[in-house]
Amino acid sequence: MNMTNIPFGTTDWERIEKVEHKGESGSAFWRTKQCGNIRVRMVEYTAGYKADHWCQKGHILLCLEGELYTELENGEVHLLKAGMSYEVADDTMAHRSYTPSGAKLFIVD
Repeated sequence: MNMTNIPFGTTDWERIEKVEHKGESGSAFWRTKQCGNIRVRMVEYTAGYKADHWCQKGHILLCLEGELYTELENGEVHLLKAGMSYEVADDTMAHRSYTPSGAKLFIVD
């Protein structure tokens, strides 16, 4: 991640339009801000959400509310609770997420 040419700014996430992304089950609602080549998102997963793909993108992800399970392609499963984060580089470990109860996340990628 190379953070260049990003002036100081603040973000009122409630003012950014929510865009629905359907999963294998449930939905993810993204509020997205592009900062140069860095995407910053506030994401809400509905209860029962499960990603419909394996992701290879790198992320820094902070769980703000709820619980999020992240499954790695090798079979490992990691649980994030509010206040926990994970970090993964591009093309390092394929992963996908699901949540039985819903979750709210802050993601930088």
